[in-house]
Amino acid sequence: MIPIGFLDFGLMDFIETLLIAGVLVYLYQWIRGTFAIQAGIGIMLLVVINLGIRVLGFDTIDFILSGILDVGILAVFIIFQPEIRKLLYRLGQNTNLDRFFARSNSDDMIDEVIEAVKVMSKEKIGALIVFARTTGLQDIIDGGVGIDSKITSEMLLTIFQKETPLHDGAVIIRNNRIIAASAYLPISQNPNISQSFGTRHRAAVGVSEINNVFVLVVSEETGRISISRNGSLTSGLSIQKLRAEMEEAFGTEKFEEEMGFSSSQTEMNLK
Repeated sequence: MIPIGFLDFGLMDFIETLLIAGVLVYLYQWIRGTFAIQAGIGIMLLVVINLGIRVLGFDTIDFILSGILDVGILAVFIIFQPEIRKLLYRLGQNTNLDRFFARSNSDDMIDEVIEAVKVMSKEKIGALIVFARTTGLQDIIDGGVGIDSKITSEMLLTIFQKETPLHDGAVIIRNNRIIAASAYLPISQNPNISQSFGTRHRAAVGVSEINNVFVLVVSEETGRISISRNGSLTSGLSIQKLRAEMEEAFGTEKFEEEMGFSSSQTEMNLK
């Protein structure tokens, strides 16, 4: 034990302090960029005001503010409901996409998607494609139009043509098959998303905020290619960069070979 003033500070206290600090840092990163920061500041300000009122002896105002703070816990759950939901989703999901995709079939899938994206980007055909884990997004899939088709560039181009009834919405790919089309995704409320991005991009961010997915977007206005993962959006990708991102995310052997790694070298680098 190390005496600090009138306190005894030991190893367990140090570890506990580090854990608390780590949790606080994680919570800040979790709610950063959302309205939760402003709401949290407002709640803290209300607590400080209540303490000041109590010290000054304003009993009536103190009674009113105390009544408000008595339901503070319930209010916190209501105010932070979207953030709490995102946290619970992420805690319940594995973050390693490699485990959710069959490596032997990913090369063909990527080739077909890339061929479709080349055409869609050039001709400015809007597209929204979600690559889901093995058992994910069932509620969204159920709300779309079931397909269960092999992935081909022709199928993707047909779905996203404006003349087809399925173009408005997202295509869901799972287990290297097109599972559903015309599926509607939750729209992100993140205020940091640029106003230049439309509904497709906000939907891509929205679904990736609460699910472990890889989302591909082609802008109908500009033909710009974007991807979204873990609530972030990367825009302006070239076809080459898109392929690299997909191959890295899905862990294909082709990506390792093109980067000059053998299977044994990759395993060594991971250790």
